[in-house]
Amino acid sequence: MTVAELINKDIFKVLVEGEETSADISKVFCCDLLSIAMSRASAGCAWVTVMGNINTLAVATLTDAACIILAEGIDLDDAALLKAKEEGITVLQTELPVFEAALAVHELLV
Repeated sequence: MTVAELINKDIFKVLVEGEETSADISKVFCCDLLSIAMSRASAGCAWVTVMGNINTLAVATLTDAACIILAEGIDLDDAALLKAKEEGITVLQTELPVFEAALAVHELLV
């Protein structure tokens, strides 16, 4: 499944539609500790987190995550929203808890 296909499922609100929506989503990754995410998130993952700041965007770029999904109704702060638009990083949002958001994506992948 690509990021564009995930967006088209209308499960998540699109905060920023990035430049690489044709990127394949290979798996789901859940983590809120950025140092762990930096070392364990795999390229092509849909990263589910509650961290809506600019550092999250940096880690997503370093790990080549396909997209970020902010759970629990978390928003990007103003600086992060601007940076996500500038860098073309897809950021989605949901009111769902982290587990349920990840499960929704996982079920689409299997």
